[in-house]
Amino acid sequence: MKFGMMYEIQIPKPHYSGIERDRYHQIMAQVELGDQVGFDYFWTVEHHFLTEFSHCSAPEVLYGAISQRTKRIRIGHAVALLPEQYNHPIRVAERAAVLDIVSDGRMDLGTGRSTTLTEMDGFEVDPAQTKAQWDEAIRMIPKMWTEDVFEHKGEFFDIPPRSVIPKPVQKPHPPLWVACSQPDSFAAAGEMGLGVLCFNLGGYDQLHERVAAYRAAIKNANPVGSFVNNQIAALVIVHCGEDDEEARRIGAPEGEWFVQNAERLYNPWQGRDVPDSYKFAVDAIQTERVDKVAQDHLDSGAFAMGNPDTIIEVMKKYQEAGVDQVLCFLQPGRLEHTRIMDCIKLMGRDVIPHFI
Repeated sequence: MKFGMMYEIQIPKPHYSGIERDRYHQIMAQVELGDQVGFDYFWTVEHHFLTEFSHCSAPEVLYGAISQRTKRIRIGHAVALLPEQYNHPIRVAERAAVLDIVSDGRMDLGTGRSTTLTEMDGFEVDPAQTKAQWDEAIRMIPKMWTEDVFEHKGEFFDIPPRSVIPKPVQKPHPPLWVACSQPDSFAAAGEMGLGVLCFNLGGYDQLHERVAAYRAAIKNANPVGSFVNNQIAALVIVHCGEDDEEARRIGAPEGEWFVQNAERLYNPWQGRDVPDSYKFAVDAIQTERVDKVAQDHLDSGAFAMGNPDTIIEVMKKYQEAGVDQVLCFLQPGRLEHTRIMDCIKLMGRDVIPHFI
């Protein structure tokens, strides 16, 4: 099982002048260390307007800097938003190819369609169209990378013959992933030959059925790209310390800050028509927010917090569920940079080697 570093770039208030500069430089230092100690991937989101929760609106710029500060860690979009008002698919293909070049072939492209009305309304995105827009765009991008002259005529895009340049280093092209939340999306991802980025904080038990559906579907995949990316990555909020009790005492409140603020992102859906493709996510948030507390997340494995032995036991459960990579969310809430660095060192020294 592999280990990824996952970031939203969270900056809770109060803010001071220069805090965003400090946070970005801290994250670059954390990824450099992660590269050295054995983490396999670095991932960030693309979010807009989400003050405090995520200050990561231009991840591709950060990826360029990370690519020059690291040697082996893979760099992944989690995810690039494909509705055209956010990103035209040609621009996604171009930026991803450049990143693949400057990183010497270490780029993975995860894609998605956005879930918050704060973002969709800000970019004038119609929630009823995001699924169809994503579907059309994801089928175009690998062709842009592999065809000397690309052209397309579809529902949303009418592109005349053009050479989309440059081309990525990885052949036939970089791995493709998709964000998944509802159970049906796992099977759909498998049918399309896409890797899964599971951002549900439901713990390891809920993954058994979803992993099984994905593996069954991928056996008969008709991949949108040139190959099948048969991988499942699952999000876990992680804080590793030398002392089991202290790690939970320090980490759990910051994990709860993340969860509570993630739930609030769905408040604007109240009183709005919810398209069928969003009903599962919106209903799940409204249902799960009632009684969830830190202990529930610790018990389910949604939070992996404690000393290295405790973390290893949690990670074994994800491995048993069929997960190929754990997306370690290392920077929740107000967790200090020094504690995150210590956590990364312990993960590299004691946890990651256990799964090699």
